[in-house]
Amino acid sequence: MIGPSADRAGVRRLAQEVDPVFPPPPPAARWRTAAAALFTATALALTAAPAAGAPAPAADDIADRLAAVPGLRIISEQETEPGFRHFVLGYRQPADHDRPRDGGFEQRLTLLHRGFDRPTVLHTSGYGVNTTPFRAEPTRLIDGNQVSTEQRFFSPSRPDPADWDDLDIEQAAADHHRLIAALDDIYREAWISTGASKGGMTSVYHRRFYPDDLEGTVAYVAPNDTYDREDSAYVDFFDSVGDDPQCREDLRTLQREALLRRESLVDRYEELAAENGWTFDATIGSADRTFEMLVLDTPWAFWQYQAPQACADVPGPEASDDDIAAFLDEVAGFEFYTDQGTEPYLPYYYQAATQLGSPSVPTAHLDGLLRYPGLFAARSYLTDDLAGAPFDRRAMPDIDRWVSHRSERILFVDGEWDPWGAEPFRVGDGARREALHFVAPQANHGADIAGLEAADREVATGALLRWAGVEGRIAARGAERIPALDDAGDGRGRR
Repeated sequence: MIGPSADRAGVRRLAQEVDPVFPPPPPAARWRTAAAALFTATALALTAAPAAGAPAPAADDIADRLAAVPGLRIISEQETEPGFRHFVLGYRQPADHDRPRDGGFEQRLTLLHRGFDRPTVLHTSGYGVNTTPFRAEPTRLIDGNQVSTEQRFFSPSRPDPADWDDLDIEQAAADHHRLIAALDDIYREAWISTGASKGGMTSVYHRRFYPDDLEGTVAYVAPNDTYDREDSAYVDFFDSVGDDPQCREDLRTLQREALLRRESLVDRYEELAAENGWTFDATIGSADRTFEMLVLDTPWAFWQYQAPQACADVPGPEASDDDIAAFLDEVAGFEFYTDQGTEPYLPYYYQAATQLGSPSVPTAHLDGLLRYPGLFAARSYLTDDLAGAPFDRRAMPDIDRWVSHRSERILFVDGEWDPWGAEPFRVGDGARREALHFVAPQANHGADIAGLEAADREVATGALLRWAGVEGRIAARGAERIPALDDAGDGRGRR
């Protein structure tokens, strides 16, 4: 059942015809109002309908409008900046959209309400949702509402019991498809999707399966690992990244030195684990295996997050164990690779091991020092009960072909010095389709429209405003920063 195929589409149509428990929303964006009405009129077996005779919600009260949506509940409302209201919500989804009678789960999401007359941004995190009020860059630029979603299977948005076969890109796309249909009667202006890192990937996959749900998509630093076995682009990246060859060599020397001191540094790791209650057995394995993974990952984490000035901080071969350990902890993080650190990201590693693919890193400079061939792979992070899941080799090539030849009104923003940009989405001859791709110079995994060169920034911003239907009439405040909302983070995950 994993992956897009004509057979899967046929199964979905059959399930929709015979099972009205979770009625599917119509596929076209222009039908969204009808879809919302259909959802309102249809009883959902796994959700509670509004009580008979309940008063109609006030037309101008967002809380009442939300409460009237079948399957949606308000978990909490939080205070935020004047002119906004912020809600944490739960929306009931089928665990398997092909078999909606087989059970469901509550998908957690947030809403930053700006106004009924504003466009709405669907922000897909790809991971857990940030419940603190914030605005992603597109939301600020168009001065719109923002719906932020938690990816299925990230806690607490996980079915119980969980059938991990239900975690694939098409099921997640269907989650967002149903959600837009459920809310479109409230927010009738244009919808734009966005996300960064895995969230950006998620927004692209949603658009692939439901291209008419949205008027546009802005995907930030989203990797496109089309063929998982072909990773030479990542190796080439680490041979050329940055403007200082010495920095690259210093990082390679650090890795060798850390592995030469493996015994003492692993002892230190085990001491830290004992002090903090960390364990190693459920995912990567022993402290020794986990240490090797951390060392392999350090240059990746360095270029993903660190500013170029940090090159001066890379310890040399004369550095003490304390200095090397401190650098490894600062850049990669000892806790992250333990069972406790990786467990929250298990759904990501499962998806990477079954559909998304995962990158490689150079190891030739570490010959004779590595003990675990093939360790640097998503499957190394999986628990024993998940490690045997097969890999779907059709999924990513299908996405790649769609983006290259059929995608419309889609914008990709990558960072020049971000490892994840080594295998980017390519839009082909996308001018007539308004399929755009820009690279922010010297930017890492935090690349955004603001960091583009002036001409690219103007084109990207203009396209976004046009897709959102606010070109030439955006409120002045929309382009201004509101620190409490715009500096809270957009939920970019570790990967």
